[in-house]
Amino acid sequence: MTAAPITITITPLHFQVDRPAARPLRMKTSLTRTALFGPYELDLRSGELRKFGTRVKMGEQTFQILRVLLETQGELVTREELRAKLWANDTFVDFDHGLNSAVQRLRDCLSDSAGNPRWIATLPRRGYRFIGKVEWPENGRSCEIVAPPPESEDTNSLGGAAPSTPRQETEAKKGQPAVWSRVVWFAAVALVLLLGGVLIAKWIQQTRNTARAKLIRSIAVLPLENLSGDPAQEYFADGMTDEVITILAKNPALQVISRTSVMQYKKVHRPLREIARELGVDGILEGSVGRFGNRLRVTAQLIFAPTDTHVWAESFDRDLGDAASLQNELAQIIAKQVGVTTSGSGTRDRKIKPEAHDAYLLGRYYWFNFEYQKSRELFQKALDLQPDYAAAWGGVADSYTASAATGVFPPEAVMPKAEAAARKSLELDDQAAEAHLSMAAVYLFYRWDWQAADKESIRSLELNPNFADAHHLRAFVLSALNRNDESVQEEKKGMDLDPFARPWALGCALIRARHFDAALEESRLRSDVVPYDPFLRILLSFAYIYKGMDKEAAKAWERSLVLFNEKEAADAARQAFDHGGLMGLFEWDLNWNKQKAASQYISPMDFANDSGLLKRKEETLRYLEQAYRERAPFMIHIQCNPNFDFLHAEPRFRALVRKMDLPPAF
Repeated sequence: MTAAPITITITPLHFQVDRPAARPLRMKTSLTRTALFGPYELDLRSGELRKFGTRVKMGEQTFQILRVLLETQGELVTREELRAKLWANDTFVDFDHGLNSAVQRLRDCLSDSAGNPRWIATLPRRGYRFIGKVEWPENGRSCEIVAPPPESEDTNSLGGAAPSTPRQETEAKKGQPAVWSRVVWFAAVALVLLLGGVLIAKWIQQTRNTARAKLIRSIAVLPLENLSGDPAQEYFADGMTDEVITILAKNPALQVISRTSVMQYKKVHRPLREIARELGVDGILEGSVGRFGNRLRVTAQLIFAPTDTHVWAESFDRDLGDAASLQNELAQIIAKQVGVTTSGSGTRDRKIKPEAHDAYLLGRYYWFNFEYQKSRELFQKALDLQPDYAAAWGGVADSYTASAATGVFPPEAVMPKAEAAARKSLELDDQAAEAHLSMAAVYLFYRWDWQAADKESIRSLELNPNFADAHHLRAFVLSALNRNDESVQEEKKGMDLDPFARPWALGCALIRARHFDAALEESRLRSDVVPYDPFLRILLSFAYIYKGMDKEAAKAWERSLVLFNEKEAADAARQAFDHGGLMGLFEWDLNWNKQKAASQYISPMDFANDSGLLKRKEETLRYLEQAYRERAPFMIHIQCNPNFDFLHAEPRFRALVRKMDLPPAF
């Protein structure tokens, strides 16, 4: 509440103070009823839990446990306290089993794990503690206090109106110089106090900003706005955003949201607090970049999201050739602001030719849009201009590997080139997480060298703990090694850092681990949040298939084809299901792939999957053996793919596993 003003009128003879009318003391309070943590929002009145704005189903016991843990954030809640909260004294249940089950259900709702907790820590045989950061919105809690009126004053005080006598007037005239001296003295004191107040207020604000910055332990770098006025320069602004994220993410003490997820907010003007809540961060870096001839102008500001408060802002004006060093400098400043340290790669300070850097940024732009051939041409252009450009060599390697993994080219046609480029990138900069990841992908998808792939993926994460792509690839490595529960946890880490890049990734990991119920729930939730991702619809379809929900599976399959702009194929798939059920749908897909193979490369793994769904043993084995000869990348999941479970006892299947030197899962 804003206090009523006090008006002071200065005359040569006296001060008159007009005070506001006296009002009684009153206080109004109300308690907040909503808890915010990460991407979650819990309404304590309705018992509704939402993630990314989508409701998460949660039972009453689960809600009560979460409520108690949130309200006692950071404190131990004993098992006995939870028992008293959940079950009456006259209720006879297996308390230990019931509580363990309820807590596990809560962890499932929060995508949490006991082994690597983000929200709920277990104290063995004692109880639980909520370890996440909880925000209770300020607009849900109010307090209004009005001070009591001041004591009454004598009528002869400064504000009195007693009549003056002639003698008093004479004495007053004699005292006018003294009065004016006092006026000047009071004005001087007021000026000093005002200036001092300004300085103190500024110091307090800086202190508060520093304190807020120190609270930032997770950050999202929003897409830098393109101020050049040229839409063709969007790639440059996006590339600058990506590189600042990459450098800043190298600090293990700071969680940095990956590029793909923040790009969802490009040119989307929404409240920063809302964006921060969706991404699960407490810091936002936003700004702009302008490229004007050979000059580069960048502005940036750091915001503490819970209070939507600016804690730092600065602008930079540099030569275009200093773009790489500017990105590193900006990341260093932000890291210092939040109280951590970071460092660029070993070759970040090497002078990169502006033309080469420009070609590299444009190549990455096409890479993120899945145009691998175009991206490779631009990476090669960067190398023609600067042959020792390590990042560009890594881009070439990644474009070749992605072309093989997505089935665009036969592996033998492109993977040797990917390996050569990855080794060159690593040779030029062995401190770059991206170079180690490129090498790990070659070892995994092409060489089938599991130990080397494991080592390189671990090294990539050591250099950049916030590298979502590295967590995703390491999940693939762990699945190949039959360490599927660990693979799920690795995918969860990647999803936390980049929830929009691969919304299907965690669901696929859950399917490989045979957690079909969890996979179905995950894919449903993600489909509600990202309704237009065709790969996510495929995941949802297979989750339904493994749960025996045929109609739902066929509908999701049809929807995925529509999202792939295959309207005729979607109609044909629906008709195939109507006439022959799921088996009719699988038969149609197998024949459709055979038709496409007449004019383009189709991986034998696609044929093996369809044959496996049809439970055709001989045909499936034949396609798997062909995939082995071609070194198809996704042979790595031969044992954890449910479509091939019916083959695990077959000698020919086991022979393939031995030839690949995979640890047997049977």
